[in-house]
Amino acid sequence: MQYVVITYLCLAILLYLLLGGADFGAGIMELFTRSKNRRAARQTMSHAIGPIWEANHMWLIIAVVILFVGFPRIYSVMSVYLHIPLLVMLLGIIARGTAFVFRHYDAVKDQMQVLYNRIFALSSAITPFFLGVIAASVLAGYINPAATDFLAAYVYSWLHWFAVAVGIFTVALCGYLASVYSIGETTNEEDKRYFIRKTRTMTLIAFAAGGLVFLAAKVENIPLWQWIFGNVVGTVAVVLATLSLGVLAYAINQGQTILPRLMAGFQVTMILLAISYQHFPDFIVLQHAPNLSLLNDQAPQATMNALGWALLLGSILILPALYYLYYSFQHEAEEKAETASV
Repeated sequence: MQYVVITYLCLAILLYLLLGGADFGAGIMELFTRSKNRRAARQTMSHAIGPIWEANHMWLIIAVVILFVGFPRIYSVMSVYLHIPLLVMLLGIIARGTAFVFRHYDAVKDQMQVLYNRIFALSSAITPFFLGVIAASVLAGYINPAATDFLAAYVYSWLHWFAVAVGIFTVALCGYLASVYSIGETTNEEDKRYFIRKTRTMTLIAFAAGGLVFLAAKVENIPLWQWIFGNVVGTVAVVLATLSLGVLAYAINQGQTILPRLMAGFQVTMILLAISYQHFPDFIVLQHAPNLSLLNDQAPQATMNALGWALLLGSILILPALYYLYYSFQHEAEEKAETASV
């Protein structure tokens, strides 16, 4: 049953990045959208993320619960030594959700709308940035359980160039996902061309941010190149992600909407696979201490069995409910669009 739990943990993290990442990307794109295009872009992206923006955090909650119940030592190390970036990320989630609701449902439309929009956009960038910082920190080997002062234990464990670069790269990936997903959310040709241009721009930004990650790894003496290209799986994953860019470009030129989304999700999945495969089953790389492993640092077998069955049975209830939620929102939006066109 331990592999069932590990599989759900990996899927929850992946889905949070793919769906929640596109959600965050909607706000990130607002930061880089000209004022004349901002209103139309905001409406399109709100329509895209509306059905699932709240449900996306479910994947994060599932991942946290799995770590708390199934891997308590890993959970405790992360929550102690990375409590600062974790706190900022959670505050960003709260601020973003609050601003998203207020700017839509505030009964008085005044200058507060400007404040809501700014909070939404800034928190949309801050949250994935610190998510990337946390992800980089658990792999970089800077967490030192033997540290004796505050800075060494709770600041330098995450505040380094590699973590900052991965944070920027995560923000770029979220913006890229949102731009690709948004292409199929508009029927207006002018808006569609705008999102296609935005996708090309975000692709270049993601490539530049990826280069920054390799540069930071070189400066910090982190063997990132070896992590990715030191095994067949990582190499193949990078090759497939690169080749899929051509498929995505072709699908966009042909006016398709589903295939580009699948390719964007596939690319991000391959990037995660390339980076994480070399470390599995290690989840946290520690300094001057044995690494924490998903196979060796888990709860008692009885707990893992109960958690595994809870996840399996919960999927039977959650997944159909999520589908119905998305279907209901999309159906309602289509009815409104048809009514407006009559």
